[in-house]
Amino acid sequence: MPTARARLGRRTSSSSYSSTITTIIFVSLCVLGVWLLTSTSVIPPKSTTRTSTESTTSTSSSLPSTIMDAHKTISNNGRTPVFKDTQGDLPDDAIKTDDTNRPQDTRENDKPQTDVSSDITKDSGGLNGNGESLQGSENGKLAEDDKKNGNLAAAEHSHGLHGTESVEEQEKQKLLETQTSEESSITHRQEAEQITAGIGKTTTGKESKDKGSLGKDKAEEDVSLDSGNDAHGVSTDNTKNILTDQEQQKRLEQHQQQEDDQMQQQQKQSEEQTQGVMSKDQIKHDEAPILKDVKIQHDHKAPVNLTNNLPVPKTENHKTETIVPKESKESKKSWSTQADHSVNQKERRTIGSNNKDSSVPEQNWQLCKVEAGADYIPCLDNEEAIKKLKTTKHYEHRERHCPQEPPTCLVPLPQGYKTPIEWPKSRDKIWYHNVPHTLLAEVKGHQNWVKVSGEFLTFPGGGTQFIHGALHYIDFVQEAVPDIAWGKHTRVVLDVGCGVASFGGYLFERDVLAMSFAPKDEHEAQVQFALERGIPAISAVMGTQRLPFPSGVFDLVHCARCRVPWHEEGGALLLELNRVLRPGGYFAWSATPVYQTLEEDVEIWKAMSNLTVSMCWELITIKKDKLNSVGVAIYHKPDTNDCYNQRKQNKPPMCKPDDDPNAAWYVAFHSCIHRVPTEEKERGYRWPVEWPERLQTPPYWLNQSQVGIYGKPAPDDFAADLEHWKRLVSKVYMNGLGISWSNVRNAMDMRAVYGGFAAALRDLKLWVLNVVNVNSPDTLPIIYERGLFGIYHDWCESFSTYPRTYDLLHADHLFSQLKKRCKIVAVLAEIDRIVRPGGYLIVRDDSATTKEVENLLKSLHWEIRKTISHNQVGILSAQKTLWRPSASAAPT
Repeated sequence: MPTARARLGRRTSSSSYSSTITTIIFVSLCVLGVWLLTSTSVIPPKSTTRTSTESTTSTSSSLPSTIMDAHKTISNNGRTPVFKDTQGDLPDDAIKTDDTNRPQDTRENDKPQTDVSSDITKDSGGLNGNGESLQGSENGKLAEDDKKNGNLAAAEHSHGLHGTESVEEQEKQKLLETQTSEESSITHRQEAEQITAGIGKTTTGKESKDKGSLGKDKAEEDVSLDSGNDAHGVSTDNTKNILTDQEQQKRLEQHQQQEDDQMQQQQKQSEEQTQGVMSKDQIKHDEAPILKDVKIQHDHKAPVNLTNNLPVPKTENHKTETIVPKESKESKKSWSTQADHSVNQKERRTIGSNNKDSSVPEQNWQLCKVEAGADYIPCLDNEEAIKKLKTTKHYEHRERHCPQEPPTCLVPLPQGYKTPIEWPKSRDKIWYHNVPHTLLAEVKGHQNWVKVSGEFLTFPGGGTQFIHGALHYIDFVQEAVPDIAWGKHTRVVLDVGCGVASFGGYLFERDVLAMSFAPKDEHEAQVQFALERGIPAISAVMGTQRLPFPSGVFDLVHCARCRVPWHEEGGALLLELNRVLRPGGYFAWSATPVYQTLEEDVEIWKAMSNLTVSMCWELITIKKDKLNSVGVAIYHKPDTNDCYNQRKQNKPPMCKPDDDPNAAWYVAFHSCIHRVPTEEKERGYRWPVEWPERLQTPPYWLNQSQVGIYGKPAPDDFAADLEHWKRLVSKVYMNGLGISWSNVRNAMDMRAVYGGFAAALRDLKLWVLNVVNVNSPDTLPIIYERGLFGIYHDWCESFSTYPRTYDLLHADHLFSQLKKRCKIVAVLAEIDRIVRPGGYLIVRDDSATTKEVENLLKSLHWEIRKTISHNQVGILSAQKTLWRPSASAAPT
């Protein structure tokens, strides 16, 4: 018996030993299979929910549960949690099975780990112990499928454990598991494509391979066209590097932050450094084939014909992040509009408020048959309204009188029109046939205003007060008062009664912007001469209404023989200059009463002296210019209220507290003086920083508690807006819209906010007139504070400029707002009137509106240079041709 027991014990021990060996071999094979499957699956680094290393740390006593966990790992790793990655597609090489292509962090995860539960929860976006996703319904379905796959695998392994398991069965089992993993990988890629399709169009198939062949370090530039009104971001998509889960989580957090804050430009710059930006060579590679088809033709002798160019293909496959903000609802509460300021405008606007057109009909364009002909300005040439005026004593007939219905006819071209001469040569001469008027040359030729020289009009001097050149006169003024400091202390100037605007034209040499204006009067086309020369100017008059500018924005006001009776009507006109002149600013008056002793001049000087003293203007100096035989008197506006408080007589009177100095849209003159701001954080309390620093410096009176236009604190909004436009202009506008910027001199931003578009173009040899719409937040004071200039306007009316005076108009989300109030057809007719043949229009708006504009431009025979449409937002650039409808057609 003992011997039998011993034999039985040895047999039992041998059987147990064999069973143990079999079990170890089986476990090893399972671990090997799990490792192979996890290495060939599409798994973002550090995102596995259960690793094979857990099996190696388990004891043999828990073998069945270990096997079950291992197969749950297989099914879960077949489908990793789908992250909502806003950066684009899953990288192309993420599906490669070669372990050498995986990041080092991923290979390190295959090593034994004692506890990865915290990393699982953090990296996978939140998974419970069973591998179920907490991200949403879509991931929940994946988790249910994984459970089913896991249970099936567990049952199969349970059967293999209690039965006879051969090598062939193990191979079949591995094949089944591999197929399950491949199906999961395919499903994962399909789901990733569905998610990225919601973000933007993606390149697949052959296009992806072609992009991959460009090299791992090259990336495609992303241009966001989303439905924001003013900010824009550019990001990059690396198509050759697998992102770690930490990087994916970082991107997700960044996207959420961008949705909250909208415009974090500094963060975008850091993303460029870490994620990569498309190289210049890649930009050229992507854009060059398109730009070959958009060559711009210029012919001085023949009409510009751009209709024979090859069609410009639309840009596709722009991957974007939806980071462009809309205007904040909160900002509407904290920002007033010019329409709010100007009570009279509220009554005017009700007249045309129902002129909506939800659809654009087919247009049969016709020429305008008006007396003004090729120089037609609808709001200044409204003969019907002018005839009804009761008096013209105060130049009411030179003020704006817009037609009840804005015209939809087209202005004819002057015979022999040619492409304008480029700046700076245009400052000295222009084509006669472009502005075929000789009256001013006949009247003012002896004063060197303008002369006819063959087929040119030349400007040898430029003005009565500086017949030997404006630049000498400009330096003469600064010598009189060195504190003026052109281009540093003094940046923005108002030139009243500008003539042909030579003063403003030569101030560019001193880095100064001048807003020049003069009426459309018997001095034939003087403002048109100025604009044809490439000098900023508008048609306006100091009659009975305030100028369309905010209060306290001009650093200096200039009048050289401007023929304005400052001393009459209680000084109403000079008080209007006081309104727009910055506290501490200068008034330079160069006129005969300053330096002549004729009886009339003496009387005017006496009246002017009494008026300026009562207004507390200090006469700094009277300086004589021997070269031009003229003189200038320079006055200084007070920057405190001390003098006002010490006046013995209240004449002119101080304005009432409810008199808004910023109301300027169809508002009558108020002959009173507004007090100087006394609060430190109030606009006008102190002078802006010197130019050019003031261009990028948020105004001191913008505070963190004020909500900006896009919802951020106002100073941050200002800075982010500037970065947005610098990026958009450099990345898209400069090279991607088929525009020859060297031919652009006169530009207009039809819907400016902070002036960021103009600021981004500062280094080019052009100027930008910023137009703030009367129904938009009143940000025009900010534009002036940063050393730029602009004007209030309502685009439901005609603009106060001559036809063919601008090289480029920019309309950022303008038309979609205008459609609510007025006819877009009339606005396009006005744009066609303003833009020169060969000039450009850039439109950025929602896709439906952009398409309407495109169709109208095509009906006007404009050449469509480039269209980009994505995420229901579009960018359009178009160029005007010389086409005009038949002259025999009847007017609209």
